[in-house]
Amino acid sequence: MWNFDNFKDSVAIITEQGEQITYARFDEYCKMLTSHINKRCLVFHLCANEIGSLVGYVDFLQARIVPLMLRADLDLELLDNMIDIYLPEYLSMPNAVAEKLPHFQKVYSNLNYTLLKTNFDKSYKLSDDLALLLTTSGSTGSPKLVRQSYKNLKANTESIVEFLNLNSTERAITSLPMNYNYGISVINTHFWVGASLILTDKSVMQREFWQQIKEFQATSFAGVPYTYEMLDKLRFFNMNLPNLRYMTQAGGKLLPDLHHKFAKWAKENDKRFIVMYGATEATARMGYLPAEKSLEKYGSMGIAIPNGKFSLVDTNGKIITIPQSVGELVYEGDNVCLGYADCGEDLNRGDEFGGKLFTGDMAKFDDEGFYYIVGRKKRFLKIYGNRISLDETECLIKAEFTDTECACVGTDKMMMIYTTNPAQNENIIEFISAKTGLNRTAFEVRNITEIPKNASGKTLYSELEDI
Repeated sequence: MWNFDNFKDSVAIITEQGEQITYARFDEYCKMLTSHINKRCLVFHLCANEIGSLVGYVDFLQARIVPLMLRADLDLELLDNMIDIYLPEYLSMPNAVAEKLPHFQKVYSNLNYTLLKTNFDKSYKLSDDLALLLTTSGSTGSPKLVRQSYKNLKANTESIVEFLNLNSTERAITSLPMNYNYGISVINTHFWVGASLILTDKSVMQREFWQQIKEFQATSFAGVPYTYEMLDKLRFFNMNLPNLRYMTQAGGKLLPDLHHKFAKWAKENDKRFIVMYGATEATARMGYLPAEKSLEKYGSMGIAIPNGKFSLVDTNGKIITIPQSVGELVYEGDNVCLGYADCGEDLNRGDEFGGKLFTGDMAKFDDEGFYYIVGRKKRFLKIYGNRISLDETECLIKAEFTDTECACVGTDKMMMIYTTNPAQNENIIEFISAKTGLNRTAFEVRNITEIPKNASGKTLYSELEDI
């Protein structure tokens, strides 16, 4: 994936303590880890924004070992379920998490990370093209995975490097989780050009985050819509950030007013504000709005990335050619993933998408070919940048609270959980917040006498949305 020999003496990592780790030293850490794994296999990698986690991700890819990227604080019940389904040969995780799994064999520990061997009687065959696995749900720990190939990763990395015009002088701060596709793309692209990563687990809400941006001279940071909503409240526009060159936004549609506000600030302060559009199924990015168009076209997610192609199709599958007509957005490119996996046997499947992705987003384009997302076709939300399946959330709640009927709808700002049992309101909030790892303010429980359903027993979500 990367050729670190080209950047041996350059700084790869700057830690929260200010330690600078060169590419040569970082590469040594990597090789120490996979010397304990003697073959290509599946590894569950529980991620945190720290050096041990980054070493694991990079080295697994370099050694053609396939990691499934999960968040380090994933609910252990969900983790056990996924282990039972996919039978990984190894688990890589923070030391504190490894201590909770004493039934697996510890084979290596360094940089606050431990490698465990599972010793299952069997393992599943992996496709030669398979490079990386990510969950589709982002937070709920769904067993459904996205299968990304080495070709996907390389193609998308090269495209992002091109349209962001990245070079070795960049210093990006890790403002996003390492198990999140958007966060992974920042790692991939900066290591591709020999740039530096400022490695932190602090959020934009913490003073330490901004201290590190200033002290370590960060040139960029990435954020989801929620990030920019918080920055607006934190008086970001009054900050003095002389080293900042650009900011990127993806992970959901930014409110047009906020888009305009940040684009205007960027133009007035000689910065670049770049709105992007992507999906895990497209490895990372599919579209971007060039910085020079950010103010003029605010509200747009832009044009297709280099070597990619957008089109719109109507309900009959016909290509839409008339501007301002709404249809489903379709993307074509080498970064479109191989397909999905629902079980261990699926890990040996080949390319099932053929470089073409029906995004499920409804969009339109203007007279100049710039695209605008107008809605979603399927039942997913993107809250704080995490894609959440409404249907999976319902299943989790129904399994835990058997005395309660529920149905979930909502927006990218909040999920509304309708239930028929007021006595469980607080318990449901606590439960689903813990399961997803999202703040409880992302959810609101509303009570109704019965869940509206049609004659065949299917929930009438449109009636709930009208409420």
